[in-house]
Amino acid sequence: MKKRIFVIGLGIFGSNIVKELYAGGFEVIAIDKDKNAVQNIRDHATKAIFADGTDREIVDKVGIQQEDTVIVSFGEDLAASTLITLNLAQHKIKTIIVKAPNEEHKTILEKVGATQVIIPEMEIALKVARGIISPNVLDFLPLSEDYTIFELAPPESFLGKSIGELQLRTRFHIEVIAVRELISDQFIIVPPADFVIKDGEVLLVVGKEADIQRIS
Repeated sequence: MKKRIFVIGLGIFGSNIVKELYAGGFEVIAIDKDKNAVQNIRDHATKAIFADGTDREIVDKVGIQQEDTVIVSFGEDLAASTLITLNLAQHKIKTIIVKAPNEEHKTILEKVGATQVIIPEMEIALKVARGIISPNVLDFLPLSEDYTIFELAPPESFLGKSIGELQLRTRFHIEVIAVRELISDQFIIVPPADFVIKDGEVLLVVGKEADIQRIS
């Protein structure tokens, strides 16, 4: 059974979320009170519904179940985001993802029941800044306050050398957990110490940001 996702609010962010999830094979129900937005998304969603997401009866009207994932994207309308988030939380929806414009709004939304709050502008700014600070870092996924998984394009000094020879754990305090081959997109999980790093490969490593910056 496909995972079912409801997206409430079809602005630029919400519409793009719908398109990407639908293209990825998910059952996606798109909801907005703007008829044009609903009409424009019809071909990119499992179902598009014209409805007001702040309606207290919206959960029952569109058939949202507790195991469904709901994404709320109301731009900077904190009142609307708060109202629908509270309503979903009271219906015990397990996964409520909400878009917020800043940290202050994020705190409020978390208090009323959001399980995850996204601040797109802040996340994009962080990625851009990290890309400038550490040009070899292609992507990253924070694991804790200290440790992050980084997708790292190996610097030229790494090419033709084995993981053991580079002594990454001793010199940089990082651990290589996988290698991705760009051409085949295949993964080598936990490569051995004698694995030689080649051009056209990407390293997935766990470590602290300061140590990654030392590599770059």
